[in-house]
Amino acid sequence: MSQAQGIQLGQEQGGLVSRIRVTIARRTEGRALALLILVAIATWITEPTAFTAWEVTLGRVALIGLVALGLTAVILMGELDLSVASTLAVCGVVMASIDNLALGVVAALAVGLIIGVVNAFFVVVVGINSFIASLGMLFFLRGAAFVISNEEPVRLASRDAGIAFGKPFLGPLTPRMVIFIVAFIALQVFVTRVRAGREFYAVGGNREAAYDAGIPVRRRIFTGFMISGFVAALAGVINTLERTAADPTAGSTVLLASFAAAIIGGVLLTGGRGSIFGTLLGATSLGILQVALTLTGVQVDVQNIVIGLVLLLAVITDPNSLRTVVGSARSLFQGRSGSHPVG
Repeated sequence: MSQAQGIQLGQEQGGLVSRIRVTIARRTEGRALALLILVAIATWITEPTAFTAWEVTLGRVALIGLVALGLTAVILMGELDLSVASTLAVCGVVMASIDNLALGVVAALAVGLIIGVVNAFFVVVVGINSFIASLGMLFFLRGAAFVISNEEPVRLASRDAGIAFGKPFLGPLTPRMVIFIVAFIALQVFVTRVRAGREFYAVGGNREAAYDAGIPVRRRIFTGFMISGFVAALAGVINTLERTAADPTAGSTVLLASFAAAIIGGVLLTGGRGSIFGTLLGATSLGILQVALTLTGVQVDVQNIVIGLVLLLAVITDPNSLRTVVGSARSLFQGRSGSHPVG
């Protein structure tokens, strides 16, 4: 081999290594996949029943995953929607309060869309930070759920339909799981194949550049919040059908797990990075983890502690998050240093 051929081969190998590194760096699902493997191994060793009680495990994955998928659409644009848990609860109550089942489902989904529009209105038109706007909506909707239900569970008028809905019809698959799969495919196609969905990344990555490129940023934010509200309402409908009753406190344990699923899946809180598939992996990990902890007798409060720790671990192991923390600390230190009086 001549010297020139050796140099060319080295350059090609170096280019290949660089491309592999870039590809790995762009993928966001690594932590979620690693967590899923760890959770699966630990669960198989300590509580293998979680893998035999597929109906329970898949049902939990679907509930967390549905809400997390809607959240992902919002977070990709650098926004937050804390109202999803209360949206789930109030839409379930609205559905159960209507005697006609089909009409109740339509009304609940419509309420979810309206909630998404109201959230987006406060963020886009009024100019309120999405964290504050959706936090206020969270408390408002939680109170509305208690008022509408008279602070007690509301039973479905058609309990037989609810019981039938909760039964598996293909192996361990229930209608809840099928709806979750359809929602996952629809959102995956939307953010990867549809122009409006792909523009979510541009809005979250650099909003000013998105404006300059002619992207309808305000419209995209409205779309994201409407998706989040609709999917949370869908989760409320499914939860109510399977329980044959709507509980105004429903969804109280879903918010943390759903956010954790999205963040563990690689969605960056500041927007512009993440994937629907990563969120699916995160939801699967946390769903299995919650079921395993429940079967071992761990209380819900302790489960939330575990999920919180997992979420913190995911955030601090994200290079982008670490750079943000280091940058903030450096700015704070420099600011304090520069504020010292002279002489």
